[in-house]
Amino acid sequence: MARILIVDDAKFMRMTLSTILTKAGHEIIGEGENGRDAIRLYRELQPDLVTLDITMPEVSGIQAVKEIKSEFPNAKVIMCSAMGQQKMVVEAIESGAKDFIVKPFDASRVVDSIERVLK
Repeated sequence: MARILIVDDAKFMRMTLSTILTKAGHEIIGEGENGRDAIRLYRELQPDLVTLDITMPEVSGIQAVKEIKSEFPNAKVIMCSAMGQQKMVVEAIESGAKDFIVKPFDASRVVDSIERVLK
């Protein structure tokens, strides 16, 4: 079981991920709706893993992963993206994200990704 932080500007997406991950036995320790929340909550909560949407207001997921990884080099970050954001996904991976999951979420793909990144 991992302590997970979920960051997405869409409440519905946070709820969907939260449901998938709690059913898989993980604990959701926090939620944020933009990159600024992600950075602040990561510092506060020090989760085992964070899921980050790429496109968010204020601070993007790309900028947030860069900042989190510069401060916490061992941070485990999984990016969430809609179809057609491949270029941004590549940038996120280059910035330190360990994996990405595509929206709409497929529960088994989400759980597989989380388990692979936590190893």
